[in-house]
Amino acid sequence: MTLSLQYPIYGPEIQCPHCRQVIPALTLTDTYLCPRHGAFEANPKNNELVHLQSGRHWRRWEGEWYRQHTHPDGIRFEIHEALDRLYTQGYRATKVIIANRYKELVSTYLERNTSWRGSSQSVPRLYGLPVEFSPDIPREPQWDVINFDLEKEPGVPKRYPYFRLFE
Repeated sequence: MTLSLQYPIYGPEIQCPHCRQVIPALTLTDTYLCPRHGAFEANPKNNELVHLQSGRHWRRWEGEWYRQHTHPDGIRFEIHEALDRLYTQGYRATKVIIANRYKELVSTYLERNTSWRGSSQSVPRLYGLPVEFSPDIPREPQWDVINFDLEKEPGVPKRYPYFRLFE
C-alpha cells in the first residue's frame, strides 16, 4: 500500500478551517482532528470537508478554506465581517460579487432601489453596496468554491484630532 492511500484526500495534515491551526489526519480514515474544534471528515466524492459536530461544509480553493452556506444569514455575516476587515485595512468596498449558486438564497435579503434617473431597472444592494452575481461556473471554476468577492478602492483615512498638550 502506498503512503498516500493511508491519508484522506488532502494529505497528512491541513489547516483547521476555523482556527487555521495545522491539524493531523487520522491514518486509514477520511478524518482530520482539531484539538479545539473536533473532527472533520473529508469526502473524496465532492472534495468537501464536513465538520462532524456542526455539519458545516467547507471546500478549498488555492490553499484557503471556504464555508459552503445553506442559510442566507451565514453568507451575509461573512460578507459583513469582510467589509469590516477591509475598512480596518484602509479600504472601502465599491461592489459585492456573490457566487451565482447563492442567488436564490440571498435574493430576498437584497435591498432593491430604482435608479434616481427614473429607470425601471433596480440595482440590488447589500449593506448599501451594489451586488452582482458571478458568471457561470464552467467559465470561472473558483466560483464553485469561493462565496463572494469585494471590489475595493482606497478609503479615506480616519483623522483624529491633534491636540497640543504642551506649548
